[in-house]
Parts: sequence; structure tokens; C-alpha cells
Amino acid sequence: MISAQSPQVQAKPGPDFNLRGYLEERRTLVEAALEQSIPVTYPEKIYDAMRYSLMAGGKRLRPILCLATCELLGGTIAMAMPTACALEMIHTMSLIHDDLPAMDNDDYRRGKLTNHKVYGEDIAILAGDGLLAYAFEYVVEKTENVAPEQLLKVVARLGHAVAATGLVGGQVVDLECEGLSNIGVETLHFIHSHKTGALLEASVLSGGLLTGADKETLQRLSRYAANIGLAFQIVDDILDVTSTRDVLGKTAGKDLQAQKITYPSLWGIEKSRQEAQGLVDAAKDELACYGERAIPLQAIAGYITARTH
Repeated sequence: MISAQSPQVQAKPGPDFNLRGYLEERRTLVEAALEQSIPVTYPEKIYDAMRYSLMAGGKRLRPILCLATCELLGGTIAMAMPTACALEMIHTMSLIHDDLPAMDNDDYRRGKLTNHKVYGEDIAILAGDGLLAYAFEYVVEKTENVAPEQLLKVVARLGHAVAATGLVGGQVVDLECEGLSNIGVETLHFIHSHKTGALLEASVLSGGLLTGADKETLQRLSRYAANIGLAFQIVDDILDVTSTRDVLGKTAGKDLQAQKITYPSLWGIEKSRQEAQGLVDAAKDELACYGERAIPLQAIAGYITARTH
């Protein structure tokens, strides 16, 4: 268990808050915890495949959101880290499965060959399954100093985010809509609020649930998360059009190739950027009542529209 008093943690909320330093410090903590989370044993192939994608880098945004929310409400990094790791395991599972030929059929993820390109489709499917199942075990077995009833709520929220109520449901509608030209904004919102937004929301809410946050606080966090989740996807759609594989770390232009309706295809690039910025501003406003303590989460919201990959 990583101590909440780790000397690596330096960035603090305040007028001189350094987002880059904060993200790097939290990412380093998450990376260290993930490195220890899955030891390799027999059969080594499946553990290697799980670790290949889990340790492939990335922003670690979902774990950081969990840690930041827990700290906002008076919790510690130590009590939130197992859930943070589980969120990254679930997210990694979704990426492994999303890249499969039966889904988005992608060759690159985070600048590396996708899991099925290295280990084969069969092992890639099983690696995703293994990560998903282990995520729930990890939360229950590794979390300390959290009331059992709060931990149950976290587990339920994680399940809700993955199931047909979350990313699975969003993925189904996304697949059904490929090649269709009559998809409107409401359907697009449904896809992305479930496929992408549900796990981002779970990342924020789980940080609150670990501290025993009340209903009003959870509703505020949910609105913040919904706004940044949708903004995140709008920016992803923009980057798929405007960026390159070297910058993105994954294949660019996949949405156009798959004949997917995206926010830029409905609104154009400029309006899409404006909509994303409006969502980020609304997300920041939701947390204004917390004063300087909310600066990390507000800064993360701003980072979403400024990112290039």
C-alpha cells in the first residue's frame, strides 16, 4: 500500500497550482501501484498479456480523478489507490476489447501494437476478461480504512459503469450506428455518455463514495463528471480528424474509415471546440463551492480541452 504521506506528493491546491507537476506526481504514484498489482505467475502468458496493456503508459486520468476527488473530500491517497488501480484495469480491458477486429480493429494503442497484434485475438480477449475480474477482487482485498458499506457502493458503481448500463451499452449502440447517416446528437450523446462517460463518472464518484459523501455532494460530482466525460469525447473526435498516429499514439482517421458519426461531422470543428469548452466551464462551476481545494479537479477539466493526444 502506498502511503498518503509519500514525499513524492508535492503539488498542492493554491493560486500557483502546477497542473503538469500534479499530474506527473499522481501518475508516478499510480504507475508504481499498478506495477505491483499483477505479479507474473503460471500461466505466464496471460499475466504477460494483462501487464502488456496495463503498463503501456497513458495519462492515467481515471485513477487520478479518483484520487483527486477522494482528497477533495478529506480522504487519502492510500484509501483510494486500490480503487484507482481497479479503474485503470477496467479501462485497459475496454481498450483491449475495443481494438479487436470484431470492434474497432485497430493496430496501435498508446504508441504500441495492440494486445491482439502481440498475443493473438484469443489471449487478448482473455486478458481483458482477466483484468475486469481482477479489478473487483483488487478493490475488495486491498482497500483499507474504508467502511464496508462504502466499499460495497464503490463496487456497485464500478459494475454499473461497465455493464449494459455503461460502456457495454454504449459500445453496442456505437456498433449498431456504424455506416448509418441519420444519427443525431441525442444518439451520439447516449453512445459517449455510456461508452466513455460512465467510467469517467465512476472514477469521480468512487472517490466520493470512499469518503462517505452525502447525496447532494455525489450529485454535484456526477454533474462535474458528466460534463468532463462528454467534453473528453468531443475532443477525442476532433483529434481523430486533426491529429496523426505519431501524436495520438493510435491510428488517426479511424472514425471516418468506419463511417462513424462524430461531433465534428455533425457540428464542424469550431462548434465542437466551443461545445467542449462550454462543458468544461460548467464542470468547473460545479466545484466552485469548494474554493481552492477544487483547483486540481478544475484544472483537470481544463486539461481535457487543451490536450493533444
